[in-house]
Amino acid sequence: MKVFNTDMHIVTFIFVIFEAIMLLYQFLFYLQRPFEKKRLYYIILLILFIIYNVCGGLFPDPTLKRISLTVQNVLAWGSGFALACFMPYYFYKAYDLERLKFHARYGVLLFLLAPFLIFFGIEYLIQGNIDRAVKHGVIIPFIYAVICVIAMYRSIKIKQGEDTKLGKEMLLSLVAIAPWVSMPILSFFRIGQLPEVLVMNGGFLVITALFIWKAIEQAREEALHLQALLSTVEDSEVKQDVFMENCEAYRLSPREIEVAALIADGLKYKEIADRLFIQERTVTTHVQKMFLKTGAKNKVELLNILKGKDQLFR
Repeated sequence: MKVFNTDMHIVTFIFVIFEAIMLLYQFLFYLQRPFEKKRLYYIILLILFIIYNVCGGLFPDPTLKRISLTVQNVLAWGSGFALACFMPYYFYKAYDLERLKFHARYGVLLFLLAPFLIFFGIEYLIQGNIDRAVKHGVIIPFIYAVICVIAMYRSIKIKQGEDTKLGKEMLLSLVAIAPWVSMPILSFFRIGQLPEVLVMNGGFLVITALFIWKAIEQAREEALHLQALLSTVEDSEVKQDVFMENCEAYRLSPREIEVAALIADGLKYKEIADRLFIQERTVTTHVQKMFLKTGAKNKVELLNILKGKDQLFR
């Protein structure tokens, strides 16, 4: 079943609507917590999936005269390659898979982007044969995808050795990335729009479930950790909820709140760095950011602002 007299299947359209709604919500969450880089990577992935579904659903359409068939094919296949190029980087950043560093930064350029430019950007534009360009252009990406998944599996095994619970989560990510490996196969055999959309977006649903699950766990851990730190803010004139409300009012990140709580407890930068397992210069950077956000000029003024004591002198 097609929608709006186009080649887009209704299932594709449903996924586009769902992902657009998810994009709106995630973007609003990101505006509230701009320090969450993993959410930013997920938003980029969302955008690429939407573009992939829209371009793959609408193009190529011979009845669409306003856009040449050549441009339509480049958009349709280009959106798929763009999504494929970002997937390794997403898993590298979202799950801290260090063994994917080369693949995320250089491998996709050499073995995904380069074949696309050669076979679709040159061969197809010169010869005009999309079938031949597809068959030539997906061979290298398929071999590379298998190698990349092996690297991901090995990285997962390392993580599993450190944390069994994390390893189980990572194994689910293999299920999520399986459709990515199948992309060259689906393209080579020119599978119809509906099966391709179900396979690719099915993997995306698994990625989304993992992202939400991880976000909930992180929020719980941050809440418990902050509560423990705030309990160290010993000041008879200050309530913990006032301190926390002011931190949130000035949009301090969870890490900045941790640093502020430890400063309030009288710890020095070196002691804070040791407590949080970070470098001392990182602590300094967090404090400088808090100065900018609150308008404080020194640590004493910063603590007075967060504790609400500055109100007494206004």
